[in-house]
Amino acid sequence: MPELPEVETVRQTLKQLVLNKQIQDVSIFWENIIKRPQDPNDFKQWVQSQTIRDIERKGKFLIFQMDDIAMVSHLRMEGKFGVYESSVRKPKHTHVIFHFTDGTELRYDDVRKFGTMHLFEKGTERERKPLNQLGPDPFDPAFTLDYFYERLKKTSRNIKAVLLDQSVVGGLGNIYVDEALYRSRVHPERIANQLTLEEAKRIRQASIDTIQEAVGQGGTTIRSYINSQGEMGMFQQKLRVYGKQDTDCLDCGSPIVKLKVSGRGTHICPTCQK
Repeated sequence: MPELPEVETVRQTLKQLVLNKQIQDVSIFWENIIKRPQDPNDFKQWVQSQTIRDIERKGKFLIFQMDDIAMVSHLRMEGKFGVYESSVRKPKHTHVIFHFTDGTELRYDDVRKFGTMHLFEKGTERERKPLNQLGPDPFDPAFTLDYFYERLKKTSRNIKAVLLDQSVVGGLGNIYVDEALYRSRVHPERIANQLTLEEAKRIRQASIDTIQEAVGQGGTTIRSYINSQGEMGMFQQKLRVYGKQDTDCLDCGSPIVKLKVSGRGTHICPTCQK
């Protein structure tokens, strides 16, 4: 699944390709992707003649800022945006096409069809679901140590479950949670309200550092994920534990093992993360 660094990479790429383009029409081939308004015809009417002015991100959501509306989109498991000339043949997994007046198209492809699109009156999108349910992401100034430690003290869940909870920290997913916990030397099954302030400080900083490095490398390519230009992220070359089971820990030499924590495949060094 695309996580925060992958979505941020898509945002940066799309900003170079679609800003100030006007939407002439929209083709919808899989209506379940459209969540608001519920009628796809209303969706088309809302976006026609709108110009994309900016693309923002909150957590794993992209926010297309237009003249009068904002489109909030989640890529889910395998969603991808790409920009093409209209003459390029449409693949079978393209489900939504935004036709621009200059003859190019913004296409949304999704093999699993899990992605979502919501339209809102511009300026209200962060006050409504789904964005108003997200916690601050690691880049957000609101993600302070005081905030993070207070949230940890209020729950008896394990720390991996807490970090995966988008209402606590927006944008972290399975890959980067494993990497951040390894860097902070904390076992993923540790109970959140039993962690010390020093441990919370290490986890917070490791989360920030891991995400920043991944964004700088264009994200991580796992299975089918590529960015909107068809380029693979390179952070997978710097992964220390995720997907590294049965290889040696880079710090102590112990074999990396794979567990199941909170229903998710989880990678740890049993020596470094006691």
